[in-house]
Amino acid sequence: MSSKLNFRNLDKGLFAAPILIFLIGVFSVYSASFKSRELLVHTLVVKQILWMGIGILLVFLILRVNTFRLRDWAWPLYFVSVFLLVAVLFTPPRLGARRWIDLGGFNFQPSELAKLSVILVLAHLFSHKRVESLSKRDRLMPFIIVGVPFLLILKEPDLGTAVILVPIFLAMLYGWGFRARALLIFLAIGVLASPLLFFFLKDYQRTRLLVFMNPNLDPLGAGYTIIQSKIAIGSGGLLGRGFMGGTQTHLQFLPEKHTDFIFSVVAEEGGLAACLALLFLFGVIVKKGYALCGQTPDRFGSGLACGITTMIGFQAFINIGMTMGLLPVVGVPLPLVSYGGTSVITTMLAIGLLLNIHLHKPLF
Repeated sequence: MSSKLNFRNLDKGLFAAPILIFLIGVFSVYSASFKSRELLVHTLVVKQILWMGIGILLVFLILRVNTFRLRDWAWPLYFVSVFLLVAVLFTPPRLGARRWIDLGGFNFQPSELAKLSVILVLAHLFSHKRVESLSKRDRLMPFIIVGVPFLLILKEPDLGTAVILVPIFLAMLYGWGFRARALLIFLAIGVLASPLLFFFLKDYQRTRLLVFMNPNLDPLGAGYTIIQSKIAIGSGGLLGRGFMGGTQTHLQFLPEKHTDFIFSVVAEEGGLAACLALLFLFGVIVKKGYALCGQTPDRFGSGLACGITTMIGFQAFINIGMTMGLLPVVGVPLPLVSYGGTSVITTMLAIGLLLNIHLHKPLF
């Protein structure tokens, strides 16, 4: 542990952007989950603020750990994550899925931790040797590292979180030295194989894909949420209907409005202005994260920054895309905006790691 840190070297923009995103989320979660006779202390927004407080505390704890010491956490955290992903499959199903472990009032989602552990292990692995120096058998190791949690998460089932692992993996492979041509071949194989994978999906997942192609296929069933989401986003206009003024939100037309479809609430009540502000703040994180990836001479820190930035950026992209009907609904939360303790804490852990890399990056 480092006893003294010069926090004047902290990347203020990278620290402020997540806080501002969270503040937008707090107002949106409060509006989306408002109940007229509910005491403030019992509201979801109070829990969300508490989890954010824990996340900020963890950020400052991580900042006191030298980047090189983070390597020691990689494999233990990975094996713990895999164990938890196996354990969650034996929990009672909720809403047709096994994704949460009840920790006495706190529903912990192991798949969120798994994303971070995969990034740590890949960064650790890629920091030792370049891809050119490895045998074909050793080059399969990263695929096994990602494949195990990927399949376990699909088993829950949680298609959205599993999908997030794919761009993370591809981005880190590219940074490791894999040729762009090889990565494009992998992508092409995946796209060509996707029609076959359709038959291995759950019934509701198949329906979501069909509804993505045509929401009016089941307008009162599977297509209902995306139709209402589009109405909410479109009705916001330039400046929105104002805080607590969203009709789709408060007349209970929009399902899952405090979790997966929180962006629809932001758009309805804050309008295009709030949406652009949110996109700008996510853009700040992505820009600074990838810049850090290129500026960090240490391979471990560079790989870690690449994986974390891809995780946050693509998760935001997929969530916003699905609420607008541009992507299939896969149940991915909007980082720091959607309600959920595991997501908030894990995202702040990721931000803490980015800040750590910037604060401790070597100058050689």
